[in-house]
Amino acid sequence: MADLKHGDDLAFQRRMMGSFIQISALVILISYCVIIVGPFLGLVIWGAVLAVAIYPVHLKISSWLGGRQKLAATLFIIIGLAFVLLPGWIMVKSSITSIMTFAADVRSGALQVQPPADKVQDWPLVGQQVYALWASAAENLTATMKQFQPQLRDVSEWLLRQTASSILGLFAFAVSVIIAGVGMLYAKDGYTLSKSVASKIVPNHGDQLTDLSIATIRSVTNGVLGVAVIQAILAGVGLFVMGVPHAGLLALLVLITSIIQVPALVIVLPIIVWVFSWAEPLPATIFTVWMLIAALSDNVLKPILLGRGVDLPALVVLIGAIGGMVAFGVVGLFLGAVILGLGYRIMTVWLTAPVSD
Repeated sequence: MADLKHGDDLAFQRRMMGSFIQISALVILISYCVIIVGPFLGLVIWGAVLAVAIYPVHLKISSWLGGRQKLAATLFIIIGLAFVLLPGWIMVKSSITSIMTFAADVRSGALQVQPPADKVQDWPLVGQQVYALWASAAENLTATMKQFQPQLRDVSEWLLRQTASSILGLFAFAVSVIIAGVGMLYAKDGYTLSKSVASKIVPNHGDQLTDLSIATIRSVTNGVLGVAVIQAILAGVGLFVMGVPHAGLLALLVLITSIIQVPALVIVLPIIVWVFSWAEPLPATIFTVWMLIAALSDNVLKPILLGRGVDLPALVVLIGAIGGMVAFGVVGLFLGAVILGLGYRIMTVWLTAPVSD
């Protein structure tokens, strides 16, 4: 009896050791795969997100082309690259030009600061300090800026990093568009694989989890990111036509504020007031109407593009966009909102679902 028990113990230890070795080998293999794919992981995920979001449009285009999905995917890649690279490069180039022009004006002394009004001194808490600094800058801007050389150096380095990040992000978007175009050709296989993986994670609910994920991705991509891009393009057109300085940078600010759910009017209204201070009444009025349409268009577009039943709290989108930008750069500004929105929806459904299985 003792020998039998000892044999069972040895067999159990062998099975445990064998399982440990198998699991360890699997973990090591997966970790190395993640290390290898890591540099491209954000691009692949964003490409997959784009493919899921655009796939219904891809099906319509391919049906118009007689079912030729490869041709439809090729058209999507060409149009997508033009849509991303052209406005993106205009924004980046405008931002770089604005920064270089500002730096050149500072060095040459051409940049002038208007003296402050006397009422600035009456501002609570900081009035006297702001008035003194402002007056000093108006009298001798170069000497005033020398007092803040360490801070200005830090700001300059930050601007250079952000500019470089924007350029890299632009190329990352281009690569993601190509990945999305190729991925749409394998959409059915990807859907089947996703259901299989989801069924392993949540038995008996794999199909529902996959469909919920697809609906959430399309909702956030179209209703949040799509609306923000449309608003930025509309605002950018108005700014460029009106000849507003730093138009690309301002359009980028409209894009960012729209993504993080801050009203675009925060950026647009000061620009409108400034344009009225120097432009003729008629073009300034036309510009105002156009910019107000751009800033308020989300009130019309969101109900159309945001999927029913998958609305997300603004705080989730805000945290996702800012956290994604910190983690992944410019691409993360878009990707973070989608991923956190997806996680929020899945957790909400999981926590509220009845326990029956």
